[in-house]
Amino acid sequence: MELQFLGTGAGMPSKQRNTSALVLKLMQERGTFWLFDCGEATQHQMLYTTLKPRKLEKIFITHMHGDHIFGLPGLLGSRSFLDGKEALTIYGPKGIKEWIQTTLRLSRTYLQYPLHIEEIDEGIIFEDDLFRVEAKNLDHVIPCFGYRIIQKPLPPMLLIDKALQLGVPKGPLLAKLKNGQDVILENGETIFSQDVTTEPIKGFSVAVLGDTRYCQSAIKLSQDVDVVIHESTFDAGTEELAKPYGHSTVTEAAKVAKESNAKHLIINHISARFLPHEANQLRIQGLQEFPSIFVAEDLLEFEMKNGELNPIKK
Repeated sequence: MELQFLGTGAGMPSKQRNTSALVLKLMQERGTFWLFDCGEATQHQMLYTTLKPRKLEKIFITHMHGDHIFGLPGLLGSRSFLDGKEALTIYGPKGIKEWIQTTLRLSRTYLQYPLHIEEIDEGIIFEDDLFRVEAKNLDHVIPCFGYRIIQKPLPPMLLIDKALQLGVPKGPLLAKLKNGQDVILENGETIFSQDVTTEPIKGFSVAVLGDTRYCQSAIKLSQDVDVVIHESTFDAGTEELAKPYGHSTVTEAAKVAKESNAKHLIINHISARFLPHEANQLRIQGLQEFPSIFVAEDLLEFEMKNGELNPIKK
């Protein structure tokens, strides 16, 4: 699993940070990627990556503020121009369907692929054999969702050396053992799958939170996840300034990660008043509460491997 930030700023674009957009790369898991929020010029940011819009499968919108949705019409249209033909599903709060349909209709933007728009409530909003996505209301100045993405356990791995030592020949019997089936050898001996396979492998988990004050819903969505992505529009000690705007300080983001027992925190939605050399000060402030913090930057990628989160250096 990889994460790539296309926009990490708050409110409006700056020279250093575009508006909100985050990609969850699932190329190995399902051959697609998912997008969380789509601020203005998101498709421009994609031009600096290896992302192909036709591989975009799902878009999750946290709320209806412009810095989270103004990039949608252009991206939807370009996906069609770029030979995107597979269905695309957009999840978001009430109003997202009317806004998209009206914009496409008035601009006479015609899509050559099926577009499904689901206005969601709290609860599980998507589930298949591989993933489950849950949404909860956060505490912002307008309705706003956070999302919890869970990869379901992966199949056990075959301990092939052990199976061969027990006399299992190379071929279809090994595949049966890997798939959980017991097999009988030519000598009549039964080899049990559980004896030559590992336990099911735990999948990854991520909490992607929209704009929010410190709240219990954020903690619940982030419970025990590998990575929580939390806005940090304000710096430490400015909680009373942040509250009227429905935002959080870096200290509050770190408290959410700590109280939810998350493994890693990426702070996002950084105000333009923090220059690049000042962004690390936010991280230092957050480290007073939580030990594993990264600062999101436009186009920065992260890889989750063996439970560890690391930036991908290009």
